[in-house]
Amino acid sequence: MQEFYGLQKELFTATLALTGIIFFSVWMFYNLNIALNYLIGACTGVVYLRMLGKDVERLSNQSAKLSKTRFALFIGLIIVASQWNQLQIMPIFLGFLTYKAAIIVYMLRTLQS
Repeated sequence: MQEFYGLQKELFTATLALTGIIFFSVWMFYNLNIALNYLIGACTGVVYLRMLGKDVERLSNQSAKLSKTRFALFIGLIIVASQWNQLQIMPIFLGFLTYKAAIIVYMLRTLQS
């Protein structure tokens, strides 16, 4: 379990670092509104990653099945973004996928060592 907690911490750290870098890059090259939309998606992605980590932790201890409430978080985010005129779907969606970029960065680092 120590290895799992280390991986979880490393993924959170990488996700937060990528979120900061991408947020400021989007703010510089586009505008603050798009950057904030990205940040909303990225924060939701971090919550999703945390929920996924909790599900995996429970999987090893108690149940043999993953929860599906994580998907409700993403679906709710997209529905709110499509209904609210100030929000833009594409930056929010790409922000949500930031946790996947962190997983790819982790995978590439482990392949090199």
